[in-house]
Amino acid sequence: MSSTPSAAITEHRLADTDSGPYGITAGPDGALWFTMGVGRIGRMSVRGECASYPLEPATCGPTVITPGPDGALWFAQTRAHRIGRITTAGKTTAFPLPTPEAGPLGITAGPDGALWFTEMGANAIGRIAADGSVTEFPLPTPGAFPSMIAAGPDGALWFTMNQANAIGRITTGGRVTSFALPTPAAGPVGITAGSDGALWFVEIGAGQVGRIATDGRITEFPLPDRAARPHAITAGPDGACWFTEWGANRVGRITAEGAVTAYPLPSPGSEPHGIVLGPDGALWTALEAGAIARVAVKADAAGAPPR
Repeated sequence: MSSTPSAAITEHRLADTDSGPYGITAGPDGALWFTMGVGRIGRMSVRGECASYPLEPATCGPTVITPGPDGALWFAQTRAHRIGRITTAGKTTAFPLPTPEAGPLGITAGPDGALWFTEMGANAIGRIAADGSVTEFPLPTPGAFPSMIAAGPDGALWFTMNQANAIGRITTGGRVTSFALPTPAAGPVGITAGSDGALWFVEIGAGQVGRIATDGRITEFPLPDRAARPHAITAGPDGACWFTEWGANRVGRITAEGAVTAYPLPSPGSEPHGIVLGPDGALWTALEAGAIARVAVKADAAGAPPR
């Protein structure tokens, strides 16, 4: 078994240090795309070259962003209660949601060719087709506060219910199942499909990383620093999952067996949020303090990322 990998971290500062980058994803054009709290969508090449595109209104509050099946990027506008779309050429479109004050946050491409998203304010899961038509599926648990969402290996969508302390599953037909977490007040947030056929999620309130199999079995792994406030998580290039520790200014790595390693970010108070595997095989994370960080996993002696 390979030893714990090392990682080289590079920070790319944005011109506007108050830009507040939050969500980040890999685009179909080989670049990183990210949301900015100042009402812009940013694009960064793997070399660190950056451009940004304004949204209307500037107060729309873009949060999570994901590639769509149509070659564009789709994102939640949490404050404007809309779903946004931006082409790789920078053309933007916004689609209003049927429910006022819906508060969309997480968004992901589904197996049915549509985008699926969470609605914190409406306590629902939404589906938007490529033509902008929206369907909403109310959750059976009041005040669940659905947060992030990911496509699972079983053809369903899996999402975190931050205030209900549970993980939810919804079929493309709208059938919802809920799985309670063992730890009270765990506050699940980020969720991703792991390389092991399960879903992995972070518990911001409990300082833990969780794993849920598609049959609903849950395992929780306490972090060495329970005050780390883990926020977002993604599958890495090395068979492990990588996550941001918003409260500890670090990026973490967890293996399928639950072994955890933490990597401090160079700048204090970076406030790491979204994280994604980039087209160059490195992890990229949005730092709300005004930067995008690249985390390169160093290869072992055999020349491949350790597993």
